[in-house]
Amino acid sequence: MRFTHHIFICTNQRLKGDPRGCCANNDSEHFRSFFKQEVARLGLKGKVRANKAGCLDHCMYGPAVVVYPEGVWYWIGSEKDVTEIMERHIVKGEIVERLLIPD
Repeated sequence: MRFTHHIFICTNQRLKGDPRGCCANNDSEHFRSFFKQEVARLGLKGKVRANKAGCLDHCMYGPAVVVYPEGVWYWIGSEKDVTEIMERHIVKGEIVERLLIPD
């Protein structure tokens, strides 16, 4: 089975106070679980996969998320952000500009 989208959520752990930041210290594991709940809520099981990832090298924005196949990079700070990515990007194909990680 091929998925239409893969969502990778950084769950990398660093020591508190690391100057690079740390996605895990910003609730990334909770957000990964919430992405999975949203996949189920929207009836997308088997079509969309939400996976944990190691460091995605965007720690200062964390939690960092990348959506494939588009290769769009987001930061998330709330469940509302996760829902917006799911409803707008995954379902409607719209990029959520306000959550983009700068190049």
